[in-house]
Amino acid sequence: MHRPQGHSAPLPDPTVKMTEGWHCLHIYYQVDQQALRALDSAELAYGRAEVLEILNPESQDSPARLQVSVVSGHRADLGLMMMDPDPLKIDAVTQRLRASRLGTVLKASWSFVSITEVSEYVPTAEQYAERLQREGTLPSDPAFQAKLNAYQQRLPAMNQQRLYPEIPPFPVVTFYPMNKIRHPLANWYTEPFSVRSDLMAEHATSGIRFAGRVSQLITASTGFDDWEWGVTLWGRSPEHIKDIVYSMRFDRASARFAEFGPFYIGYVMSANDALKHLRI
Repeated sequence: MHRPQGHSAPLPDPTVKMTEGWHCLHIYYQVDQQALRALDSAELAYGRAEVLEILNPESQDSPARLQVSVVSGHRADLGLMMMDPDPLKIDAVTQRLRASRLGTVLKASWSFVSITEVSEYVPTAEQYAERLQREGTLPSDPAFQAKLNAYQQRLPAMNQQRLYPEIPPFPVVTFYPMNKIRHPLANWYTEPFSVRSDLMAEHATSGIRFAGRVSQLITASTGFDDWEWGVTLWGRSPEHIKDIVYSMRFDRASARFAEFGPFYIGYVMSANDALKHLRI
């Protein structure tokens, strides 16, 4: 069908759902001890049952991903991480908690809103081939095609995990927000893309050394929260979290250009075990 000049393709219908990827919320709660003591045993039992149903990951109303953790330190007691195509399905969990019998007991103390994405620094197959050549592996080298083929095979699965992540079965989880600095002497956003890409490639290589011990998810928050990215790390054991964060701070992308927010370290549990741990 002929389309008159000047007429663009029709826009998609407005929606709050992601075209690609998921919405993500990290939210942390403190236990209000005074409000807890004000509940009688019947109210407490009813409130516990409500919360366990709200935080049941198998519930029909549950977001696509829901993880519960207890948090070390005074800033929070309970942590939730939720992901779903629909942000209102995530928000419904927080609203149901607020409206529950334990809504006066679980006080939200901090939250972070973001979305999953495939970073602009994840190279396409063509960009990966260019990088191999810059690193000295020429197309005539048999290793060149082997490396390129291997990358092409794993790239779809890697991008799928970035957009629709599976949560690993690790017992330790930490979360922190971060920015890239805009200082006159170290402004990430005035560096050419090629420089930024090489710095992030170095950064990624550092993280790969922790494969099997740490799983990482970077979510984007520009326009959604006060920071530009959120970093979620799941660890096979606590020391692996410290090791990877310390190690990667020596990468040039971090040492010169990174600014970090508060760190929340937690230990993954079922909602039932978390409430028991919190003496609720």
